[in-house]
Amino acid sequence: MIRAMIVDDDALVRLGLTDLLDSDDTIEVIAQATDGLHALEQATAHRIDVALVDVRMPHMDGITATKHLRSLPHPPKVITLTTFDLDEYVYDALSAGADGFLLKDTDPAEILRAVHLVAAGSAMLHPTAARRLIDRYHHTSRPRAIQAQARIDALTPRERDVLALLAQGDTNADIAKHLGMQESTVKSHVSRILTTLVVTNRVQAAIVARDAGLTL
Repeated sequence: MIRAMIVDDDALVRLGLTDLLDSDDTIEVIAQATDGLHALEQATAHRIDVALVDVRMPHMDGITATKHLRSLPHPPKVITLTTFDLDEYVYDALSAGADGFLLKDTDPAEILRAVHLVAAGSAMLHPTAARRLIDRYHHTSRPRAIQAQARIDALTPRERDVLALLAQGDTNADIAKHLGMQESTVKSHVSRILTTLVVTNRVQAAIVARDAGLTL
């Protein structure tokens, strides 16, 4: 069972998302929060697997909340919620530790799929919209590029191949097929990549790869 939390200052949004997630027998909404501070209280009181967090909220915004949620002893996965006119915040949210994001007008079936993907350890970088947002708002300074390249240099050649595909949004299954590997081997490579790059999820690893200009 996936234990979910909805974080949004709009009561109607919370109600709608709760009804949607509760329609899936494998997801249980065990907490709701009206802002980032409330979300931290709820995540401390309950074991949360996935939190859907709005970007703009009073008292503590979603980006700051994401950073704090990911720092908890038992951190939930975080999916950032945003609208088209707030796209510039998405990159900041991913950098803060979010495992992905959804636009609020996303098809309900895709929202449910996203929760399952993130709960299973994947990220929401793979949709075309996510890649477009990061490409649009991600401007890398030279010092940052040099630092990212130094981290990439610590990877083996095979790990760099895996990271390059991960950065373009490929799933483990896609990477396995492309490189002629077992999916379990890809998972092992991804785990080592996260450790070597000192990042917590696939999205942050992809950001490092993009900083370094890594391509396959």
